[in-house]
Amino acid sequence: MITPAVLISACGALVLSTSVRLGRVVDRVRALSDRFEELAHKGTEDVVLLEERLELTFTQLDWLTSRARHLQRAMTMFYLALGLFVATTVALGFLGITGPADRELHWMPVILGMIGAALLFVGTILLGFEATLALRSIHSEMNFVWKLGQYHAPQALRERLAGRRLWQQLRAGEWRESARRRR
Repeated sequence: MITPAVLISACGALVLSTSVRLGRVVDRVRALSDRFEELAHKGTEDVVLLEERLELTFTQLDWLTSRARHLQRAMTMFYLALGLFVATTVALGFLGITGPADRELHWMPVILGMIGAALLFVGTILLGFEATLALRSIHSEMNFVWKLGQYHAPQALRERLAGRRLWQQLRAGEWRESARRRR
């Protein structure tokens, strides 16, 4: 069995990186909430693609909520695993002190370590789900930027990009449908 100290270190690194990711999600939610409120008070004549901007912002807020929940659950798993690995270390120390006199508890560190490893595994699976949502959010934002390019890109650039598949979809108005299919 891998020593609990190595697994404690791994949990610490995962807790730290997950905390950073959660902080970034919270910052993004605050920025999108402000943008959503600004857009909600404007008319279609004031902002290009207002309906699409509102839809993108609202969809991203929904995905960010799911991401935050996945990150929160992953952190819970990592903290529980961390506690179990510390308990494993204590149990190993206790068995080392008592020696052969206390043989009926020799299984305790193994069980604690295995449960901790299982929680670590579940936490990493949750991080994988969160990363998938983050990627989906990036793709939808990039699709919108391409759509916005139809309005603001110079004619020479639009002609140069006319052969690309995504650009053709955007010109045909299929970008929203392809984004819905990916969800």
